[in-house]
Amino acid sequence: MNRLFKLQFLGPCVLFVATLGAELAALALQYSPTSELLWFVNLRIFGIFQRSHALLGDYVAIDGFQLFGIALPLLVLACVGLVTKARPVFTIATHMSAGYAGFLLYAWHAGSPTTAQASLGPFAIPTGAGLYLMATILGACLLSFAITHLLYFQAVGQEIGALARWLRPRWTIASTEA
Repeated sequence: MNRLFKLQFLGPCVLFVATLGAELAALALQYSPTSELLWFVNLRIFGIFQRSHALLGDYVAIDGFQLFGIALPLLVLACVGLVTKARPVFTIATHMSAGYAGFLLYAWHAGSPTTAQASLGPFAIPTGAGLYLMATILGACLLSFAITHLLYFQAVGQEIGALARWLRPRWTIASTEA
């Protein structure tokens, strides 16, 4: 169980590292706007963060908000949960990171051009390195989310078992007296 408890840290950590990479790529592009490599990294690999920034820009107009306002607080919550072994804190961190990963997926879909496939309606088709980054973020966050639920189910099962052991002697005494 200890390894599973620590594995919950994976989702917020991957989310923070990816967001930090996107912010660093955007910052590097400001200092070297003619670099083709930095344009590739910024547009193709971390393009999902640009699309989500465009969606968030209507509500929050702070540069670096995705890093300092979302990813860093989630990482801090996960670190506090890991150090104090507090399940509620870890639960908040893993659920919020899965929610933010879902928002990134929505931003990917909302900001992409659509194509029609066979008789299906239009949908976004992510490709390349951005797809791998999104799959990594989403996979890590959903894994942390699932582990959080698994640990809660185990805790509830242990509580039910303890309650059944506590009630069992009382049932047998009551049934022998009748």
